[in-house]
Amino acid sequence: MNVYKNFSDYTSHRPLALSLGMFDGVHIGHKSIIDELKKTGHEKDLETAILTFWPHPRFVFNPDEDLKLLNTLDEKTVLMEKYGIQNLFLKEFDAGFRNLTGEEFVRQILVDALHVKYLIIGYDHSFGKNKSGNFELLQKLSGELGFEVEQMEAINIHENNISSTKIRKALLTGNIREANEMLGYSYSVSGTVVHGKKIGRTIGYPTANIETDSIKLLPKKGAYIVEVFVQGKHYKGMLSVGTNPTVNGEKLTVEVYILDFAGDIYGKDITVRFRDFLHDEIKFEGMDKLIERLDEDKRLTEEFEF
Repeated sequence: MNVYKNFSDYTSHRPLALSLGMFDGVHIGHKSIIDELKKTGHEKDLETAILTFWPHPRFVFNPDEDLKLLNTLDEKTVLMEKYGIQNLFLKEFDAGFRNLTGEEFVRQILVDALHVKYLIIGYDHSFGKNKSGNFELLQKLSGELGFEVEQMEAINIHENNISSTKIRKALLTGNIREANEMLGYSYSVSGTVVHGKKIGRTIGYPTANIETDSIKLLPKKGAYIVEVFVQGKHYKGMLSVGTNPTVNGEKLTVEVYILDFAGDIYGKDITVRFRDFLHDEIKFEGMDKLIERLDEDKRLTEEFEF
């Protein structure tokens, strides 16, 4: 997959089948667009492309908003390549770009710079200054500028339209299975293993503390069954998102106990995939009660079929 951060770096003049948007999560609704792009590209001899924005426009328009994303930029790039996209444009959402009207964006970017011949957009997508670009504008301009346009219908699960917002809500309420169903894969968090207070090792449950990307959405506080990927191998794990209230903790941490694992992984990269929710964060009356709950969580994790 070719990745471009500047339109000027794009030198191919082979026409494109392209879609644009944030694609946060690259969920199954997004994948339906990608599949249609690939189908169209094959039928019309076009290369496939996605145009997305970094940082998220909401960081620009609402800098004080504490927005968390489903994907880091690296994660999004990996998913796009996995799903077979040939060209990925990562456009900085700067002042000049965000002041383009919908029509200017179509003429200057899609047609003049990228030679788009087939455009696919989501069912509710708008673009350009003041959201002046939409499907109706694209239809109006398509004949004059020589491209075709298609609008995809919403993808539904259990009669609900899938969206990145709904996936965030599912994760923030602990509905891991629902979130994973909408994503089409298990939600993951990656980071580096850092030193913690090392309390877990004193009770037989040593944990790896994961330093995660600050923009990455963490599910609600609580305990989870996870799949752990470290040093080229994968394991079952029990993960906690929370402040460790039983030992009067204050800082939010992400800690994972890896089953059937022993080794020093400080400073190593680690990825956890969320598979199921165990329970909310609990402040236990003492360490004995905490250990009893950990023993039960371990039993449930061992029995869970990945």
